Amino acid sequence: MRLLLFKEIKQLIKIQLNEIPLELRKQTSLHQLRAQQHPEADILIVNGFPTSEDCQLTEGDRVTMIQRGVIPDADQLEALMMARHTPGVHARIAKSRVGIAGAGGLGSNIAIALARVGVGQLVIADFDLVEPSNLNRQQYFIDQIGLPKVIALKENLQRINPYVRIETFDGRIDAQNLNQVFADVDVMVEAFDAPEQKAMLTAAHLQQSPDCPLVAASGMAGYAASNSIQTKRIRENFYLVGDQITAAKPGQGLMAPRVSIAAGHQANAVLRLLLGEPPE
Repeated sequence: MRLLLFKEIKQLIKIQLNEIPLELRKQTSLHQLRAQQHPEADILIVNGFPTSEDCQLTEGDRVTMIQRGVIPDADQLEALMMARHTPGVHARIAKSRVGIAGAGGLGSNIAIALARVGVGQLVIADFDLVEPSNLNRQQYFIDQIGLPKVIALKENLQRINPYVRIETFDGRIDAQNLNQVFADVDVMVEAFDAPEQKAMLTAAHLQQSPDCPLVAASGMAGYAASNSIQTKRIRENFYLVGDQITAAKPGQGLMAPRVSIAAGHQANAVLRLLLGEPPE
């Protein structure tokens, strides 16, 4: 009996199907697996390469099967997203709640990065509309011109990850409503354009919510060297991204590359904070 069981085990191989471990009999082909598991699938990807031809599967193969036009359910999407993360990361950040004040060049890029990485809840506030001039650096599309930014951004985020929970506030943030709009966030992000708004939010947040980390930005205009943008710890629970010099002015506008670099720094600082790591 033990000999038969051992022989059966030797005849099995382990693969990943849509990032979920699966044991198969040896000699199982790709098309046989499709017939058994996902007969409706019309896109087959083996070890990162799309194929329409049948092939024999071997130990350690990673197979993805997709049906065109069908959105994976929440569990399937989570498994597919988790596959590209460091082990343990997704489970921790999926429970987190991040506030983003501003949905322009910084905020829209930060929100998309955090949605892609699997942050569970985003609270986004902005009072502005999408304008043609925004399209040079912000994550909107030409057919969204005239929409409130928070509405357009939520629409785009849900196309990327329909299972991220998004709260929006279409209005101005001030010292009086800051805590109400961003109640219970784990990390707060300052992503405003105007210096006076930046200063207001920073001062109000650090005074009202000193235990909640704040990631702000200053200095990312123009096309100066990428490496001049850095993440620095200013004080307890306050981190500042940018070069702290290059403000937008005539001849030195806000452009997609450096704004995106700064937004990437801010998003990565948020991720590190959520995982208990120092951002700087």
